[in-house]
Amino acid sequence: MGKRREARERAVQFLFQHDLNPPDNLEEALGHFWASQRAPAIAEERASAKWGEKTELPPATPQELATRLFADRLIRGVIEKRPELDQKIAEHTQNWDLTRMAAVDRNVLRLAIYEMLHREDIPPVVSINEAVDIAKKFSTEGSGKFVNGILDTIKDQLSRSARVVK
Repeated sequence: MGKRREARERAVQFLFQHDLNPPDNLEEALGHFWASQRAPAIAEERASAKWGEKTELPPATPQELATRLFADRLIRGVIEKRPELDQKIAEHTQNWDLTRMAAVDRNVLRLAIYEMLHREDIPPVVSINEAVDIAKKFSTEGSGKFVNGILDTIKDQLSRSARVVK
């Protein structure tokens, strides 16, 4: 799996948590989240240590740091622009109340729409493809089609090319 795909998946996981249980302190919540993402490394390190011996978590790898950096930017952007993103979703989902939508789908849409509207370094078609794949992985069988339909409509209304990076 590529760094950016992994970062998007982590961003959706954090946004899902944030959506259902908004923290009082975003920095603290992000710190806890990223620490939990390193749990497999902690378990591996402890398993190789002698019984009762304290071990320190090895430093994050360059790939882990790159994933976190990209995901953090996405997470912060989505949280900052959430009212605008929710408005876009509401405009393109007739007969769907945002709160009745599956929380995973809602957050996948928020992330992809944020990328499409505010990240000119990412072509909209990439954002759509990634969102559809993430929705298929983490949500229901029909989520990929649902997400694709909404994002494709939004893509058609963009003032920039769907395949070009600025």
